Amino acid sequence: MHVLVIGAAGMVGRKLLDKIASQPGALGRDIEKLILVDVIKPDAPASLASISTSRAADLSEPGVAESLIASRPDLIFHLAAIVSGEAEADFEKGYKVNLDGTRQLFEAIRLESAKSPYKPRVVFASSIAVFGQPFPEKIGDEFFTTPLTSYGTQKAICELLLSDYSRRGFFDGIGIRLPTICIRPGKPNKAASGFFSNILREPLVGQVAVLPVDENVRHWFASPRSAVGFFLHAANLDLEKVGDRRNLSMPGLSALVGEEIAALQRVAGEKAVRLIRREPDATIQKIVAGWATDFDTKRATALGFKAETAFDDIIKAHIEDELGGNI
Repeated sequence: MHVLVIGAAGMVGRKLLDKIASQPGALGRDIEKLILVDVIKPDAPASLASISTSRAADLSEPGVAESLIASRPDLIFHLAAIVSGEAEADFEKGYKVNLDGTRQLFEAIRLESAKSPYKPRVVFASSIAVFGQPFPEKIGDEFFTTPLTSYGTQKAICELLLSDYSRRGFFDGIGIRLPTICIRPGKPNKAASGFFSNILREPLVGQVAVLPVDENVRHWFASPRSAVGFFLHAANLDLEKVGDRRNLSMPGLSALVGEEIAALQRVAGEKAVRLIRREPDATIQKIVAGWATDFDTKRATALGFKAETAFDDIIKAHIEDELGGNI
């Protein structure tokens, strides 16, 4: 099997590759060729180096998508994106990367399939940002997408394209609407949702973190470990069971910021909680106020997707995966 990972240098991309490297057969078939692409040249796990080719490239630039599809990958993970805060701050960049790059990828596949039979599996990273207020108590599988951010709009358009290109038989696509991924390892990024991770990650290693919203803000979460599981499951799933609605809201955990902090106290003690500084930010508060807070993910759950059900488990997964099991 020939696999292409776009966005391979990102957090989820790196963790996905590490999981594939540590679990032979994770994709159901042996990998003969692995192409890794990002705007920064990705590194392949050592055990996959012999079958990997890494490349620094911007999918939204002319000719890049065509060159990636020319080798006809069987499985394509499209994880690359400009995150929510940056897409809101830079309108042109958000649409160029999140929409134009995705459309160019889909078109490259369509044109390649017109030459001779070719129908890859495309696993696309979408987001719960495709939903906007007013919300029901729980967002079900039939709730309409009315995003209130540029990022959410870009993802919603890509979801429609994925469904239509799949319906027309150009590829076999599935869109994975990720919850906010928490706790994200590494340094803070430009995502408006970054503080959800920051207020846990930094205190766990004795550093101060800023909380820009009220503790009564509720949101929808899953761990990086769960996110990797979503993509691997989507790669192996019989899409006949998914039907024509190719975009799925993933399982997760609905929690208040205050419940995050309470879980941090249970796991790491009061000393960690004292490192959180309350500094309200009106811009972030406005963005977050339009986000979804709770979901009923019956379709995804019935199809076998799984996530954490307690915030303590999200924090413990971070400690195990990023801090060697110790704090």
